[in-house]
Amino acid sequence: MKLIIAIVQDEDASRLINELMNDGFSVTKLATTGGFLRAGNTTLLLGVDDTRYQGAMDIIEKVCKSRKQIATSPSPVAGTASVFVPYPIEVMVGGATIFVLEVEHFAKL
Repeated sequence: MKLIIAIVQDEDASRLINELMNDGFSVTKLATTGGFLRAGNTTLLLGVDDTRYQGAMDIIEKVCKSRKQIATSPSPVAGTASVFVPYPIEVMVGGATIFVLEVEHFAKL
């Protein structure tokens, strides 16, 4: 058995949860915050049998696509101290960060 920890962008979370549950996976949802853009993320926990592991990974890959997004980044104004003006930059968002752990014991009480 494996524990999949998938960190996904909030935009993708609902659709991903629906797709996983429609395929018979149990999902636990945790609200989290990302470090780079301070954007809302969702962390999903899935306990899966080894035989169903690839099916779960395929669903995550299908739903969580990377995409470009415009974000504002503070930039110092030339010749001034401590004055920052936001300007738009293009960043890649979405996709998923996934950790997979072997589970030694599982109990559902």
